[in-house]
Amino acid sequence: MPDADFRYILLGCLAIALAVAAATDLKRRQIDNWLNAGVALAAPLFWWASGLSLWPGLAIQFAMGLIVLFGFALIFARGGMGGGDVKLLAALALWLPPMVFFSVLFLTSLVGGAMSMVAGARNLSLEPGQTAKRRLALAATALWVGGSCYIAWVMNGGTPLNASGLLPGGLVAAAFIALLAITAAGAMVVSRNQKSRLPVPYGLAISTGGLLVLLTNFLPPARAAFAASGLG
Repeated sequence: MPDADFRYILLGCLAIALAVAAATDLKRRQIDNWLNAGVALAAPLFWWASGLSLWPGLAIQFAMGLIVLFGFALIFARGGMGGGDVKLLAALALWLPPMVFFSVLFLTSLVGGAMSMVAGARNLSLEPGQTAKRRLALAATALWVGGSCYIAWVMNGGTPLNASGLLPGGLVAAAFIALLAITAAGAMVVSRNQKSRLPVPYGLAISTGGLLVLLTNFLPPARAAFAASGLG
């Protein structure tokens, strides 16, 4: 077998694990301990394949994992997320450099926020006559989802929209502020008018953020490595 870069094989396995985590969280609202443990225990193999030094490389990864574990455990203790979500984030922190992991966290917050808005808009408790509030909530949800998709697109190499080429700068700024105001007002309607607390599968958000970062940061060099080895 040609000598392919073993790091990218491991990253491919990590991508599969994230996909499985997303599927189980959607189906059972649970991320299995064996899956999180497997991701964490495979991290040292990735360190070795990457030639990571004992200091500061391994020390940074260990510190990141511990900080994420204990930091998000506080959120878990307050009911903000599930234990499996915390373990998956901590396991991912062992694999990824700090700045790359922060990209995962940001994308996770975007996806999780969009999911929460959609779930909240479907779970509204409004009187039949409160049509304006319902429309505001739906408009804010659409803007939130659209804005999250746009930010994720740009973060992952997409071309930013050049609105100033279509409208004067003052109008662009005014439109942006108006859209933010609608989104904020609609988000308040959604948060204050819920039938009941609706659980959101944040494992899907974490997995989506992780997969987007893996595709953006590691897929191009992986293709080059496999092509050079004769496997591409």
